[in-house]
This record gives sequence, C-alpha cells and structure tokens, in this order.
Amino acid sequence: MSEKTNTPNRKHKLIEYANGPSLEEINGTIEVPKNLSFWKTLFAYSGPGALVAVGYMDPGNWSTSITGGQNYQYMLMSVILISSLIAMLLQYMAAKLGIVSQMDLAQAIRARTSKSLGIVLWILTELAIMATDIAEVIGAAIALYLLFNIPLVIAVFITVLDVLVLLLLTKIGFRKIEAIVVCLILVILFVFVYQVALSNPDWGGVIKGLVPTADTFSTSRSVNGMTPLSGALGIIGATVMPHNLYLHSAISQTRKIDHTDEADVARTVKFAAWDSNIQLSFAFVVNSLLLIMGVAVFKSGAVKDPSFFGLYEALSNTSMLSNGILISVAKSGALSALFAIALLASGQNSTITGTLTGQVIMEGFVHMRMPLWLRRLVTRLISVIPVLICVLLTSGKSAIDEHTALNNLMNNSQVFLAFALPFSMLPLLMMTDSAAEMGKRFKNSLWVKGLGWLSVIGLTFLNLLGLPDSILGFFGDNPSTGEQTFSKILAYVLIAAILALLAWTIFDLQRGNKRYVEQQLAAAAKEANK
Repeated sequence: MSEKTNTPNRKHKLIEYANGPSLEEINGTIEVPKNLSFWKTLFAYSGPGALVAVGYMDPGNWSTSITGGQNYQYMLMSVILISSLIAMLLQYMAAKLGIVSQMDLAQAIRARTSKSLGIVLWILTELAIMATDIAEVIGAAIALYLLFNIPLVIAVFITVLDVLVLLLLTKIGFRKIEAIVVCLILVILFVFVYQVALSNPDWGGVIKGLVPTADTFSTSRSVNGMTPLSGALGIIGATVMPHNLYLHSAISQTRKIDHTDEADVARTVKFAAWDSNIQLSFAFVVNSLLLIMGVAVFKSGAVKDPSFFGLYEALSNTSMLSNGILISVAKSGALSALFAIALLASGQNSTITGTLTGQVIMEGFVHMRMPLWLRRLVTRLISVIPVLICVLLTSGKSAIDEHTALNNLMNNSQVFLAFALPFSMLPLLMMTDSAAEMGKRFKNSLWVKGLGWLSVIGLTFLNLLGLPDSILGFFGDNPSTGEQTFSKILAYVLIAAILALLAWTIFDLQRGNKRYVEQQLAAAAKEANK
C-alpha cells in the first residue's frame, strides 16, 4: 500500500478558488493492492473511520454521560447504544455517498441547490463547527491547567498553538495522521478501561441498561434537575454531530478507486463500512465507560460538579470514590492525572478532524480553499474569543463560579448542533436514496431507507424538542419567569425558522435531482444518436 500526492508543485495562494475533488491534496492518494486477504484489505482501508469516531467521543460527551450515570445508574446505557447504531447507519451512508458519487456531502448539496441556499447552509455548518471547537478549547485549556497548573487565560492561548501541530501533520502524509488519531483513541480507551476495571461495576446492571424501557424517556422523574428525557437528549446531542457526515464523505475518497470498475467501488464501500462500524464500536465502548464511571467509580450522588474541574477533583477525593482499590490508587494522583491526559488527547484528536471538516465545507459550499493551518488558525481564534471573555469575566470571582461558567458555556455552545444536524442528515438520506445519484446498485436498500428516515425524523424531533431547554440554559440555573417566557418564544421562532429552511432545502434538492435526471437522459440520448 502506498501513498502519493495528486497536487502538482505550484505556488498556492493563501485563499484561492476550489471546485475540484474533495480535499484534493489527499484525494485518491492511498493505493490499496487487490487480491489481499480479508484482514489485510481491512487494514488497508482502516483509518477514515477512526477520524470520524473522534467526533463521537470528544469532550462534549463526557459530562453528559457521567452525569447521566450519576443520576440514573445504568438506565441511559440504551440511549448510548441507540445513538451509536444511528451513527453507524448515517456514517455508512456518508462514506457511500463520497465513494460512489465522488463528491463529499457539501459538494453534493451545493450541486443540487441554489447559490443562496448553499451560502446559508455553509454559515450554519460553520457555526456548528465553531460550537464544537469551543468545547475543544475548553477541554484542552482545562487539561493543561490541571496537568501543569498553567493559568486558564494562558492555557486558552496555548490551544491556538496546536495549529503548529497541524502544520507538521500535513507534511507527513494522511496515512500517518490516521495512525496518530488511532493511538490517541487507544490512550483514551485505556484510561477509562483502567478506571472502570478498578471500580468493579455491576455488569448485570450494565447489560440490563442496554434495553430501553418506558422510563428511559420519562419527563416525570427528576434527579438533580435532570429528567431521563433531558439526560437522553444531552447524550444524543453530544453524540451525533453534523460535521462527521461531511468529514466521512470526504476522507472516504482518500483510497484510490477505479470508478469504471463497479466491483472495485463495491469493495471500497464494503470495507469503508467495516472500518466505520469497528471504529464507532470503540466510540460506543468509550461513551459506555464514561456512563459506567458515573455509576461505579463515584459514590451515588457524590459528584455535584459535573464540569471537568469537578470530575478531576472527584477522582482525587477519596470520600467520593466507591471502593478501597480506587481510593488507594487515587491517593497517588493517578486517577485524576489519567483523566486529564485523556481529556488532552481527546481535544487534540478533535483538532485534526475539525480542521479537515472546515476545509471540506468551505470548498464544497462556497468553492474557496485556504491552507489547513490558516483555516485552523482562523477558526480557533474565533472560538477562543467567547472562552476568553468567560474566563476574564469570572477571574475575580470564586473558582466554583469560574468552573460553572466554563461548563455552562461548553454546554450552551452545543445548541448550534441542533440547528445544523437536520441540514446534513436530510440531504444525505435523500441523495443516497436516489438511483440517479447512486445508481441502482448503490442506492439505499429498503431496510436502510426505512431505518434512515426513522433516524432522521427521530433525531430532528428530539433536537427540536430539547431546544427550549437549551436556550433556557443560557440564562443560568435560576432563570426568572420573564426569561423562561422569552426562551420559549425564541425557541418556537427558531423551530419555525428551522422547519422553513428544511422545506427550502427539500424543495431545492428535489428540483436539483430532477434536473440531474434530465441531464442524464439527455446525455444518454445524445450518445445513442452518435
């Protein structure tokens, strides 16, 4: 298996027009020998799934899963399982779209919609990526503070320097980037396996929790201000993120494919699905371990502060831990240090994938390209601003106030994901359902189509259902009656706007698909008349 570059040696401008293959510098650069054994072929195709899996175990997932375990024991395990299965289905369709159509999701949407809608969807997706980046900034800055006692303001600025790491990675080849991401995932996995193994959880309760019940989505039982439904929405919202669909549809094209050979295309789709499902299974394990930590590592109800600061403190506070083995290890500081290391690894992984995704949507929606390091620098500097403001505004207050403010900022930033998710899922499903786009062999089968629509409608409904509470969260823990009324009105206005924009997107996509079919028929007729 070899890796080569497609890009000729020429001087690039900082910002230039781009309307070529997705991520042109790495598109089709990795050759995969034929006639290998199943496992050797799988290894050759493995890598893109790991970059996608990163988004399913980023810092935004941590507090929701651990708090869910603290409040409801293993009951929300089923939500993690359902979210992971939906993720596998959506990522399979995203990879298939890229491999078969030779366009990433952004390019495919833009090719079927008007310029004005393309710009609107680009801005919406950029906001979602920046919201995700805020969580990464907070996670990385807190990890640096906890590990090296670096003041938070300085730690936030240090996170900007990860652009230098990205600049180095762009020089070593995409296959090596995939390997680095896998290593960082293994670090995260090891940390949580070790901590959960020491806690000796109730595995019977874990398995029982994988089966959803009527109580799983209940709104009547509240623990520490969280209902099962709000806990489930938090886990779902932190798990399925729009940028992963754009990313996967692009990096699934890094393997060299003979598109004139349908069997070669089918083989690539098959092994891309294997790679994705295996890596997302690891993400499911990590998220499950986080919830199990909330149940088994800590005493029930012990964690009052679900922020990263609170979890770090809890892992070094022997009065909060559940058994003697954990207490003896915690005295050495190992549990809390490992937690901070995993947090730093998670943030760095998300840096790589977030930057690639930003380039994908910029090229796809508005046909503009800039170097990855510049793209990263611009996005990170914008994302740093609200974090710095939050740190500076709370610098004169108590540590608890500062920690709470950062945690609230991270949680509230995720509200944009509820806006952007339907606008990636719905076009993805519509285009992979289309024989005109995918061909008869690769369009979604009946069962994939049925589960896909169920997932898209269900996730969109749940995200919109949780929107009023998400907006209310911006007003703090004790909002006034006026603030509650305002948040509801604003939520309903935004929901109406989302539905209207979805209707516009569907109309444009259907019209674009019809135009595409007509072009195909005209081309076929012209060929027949020759």
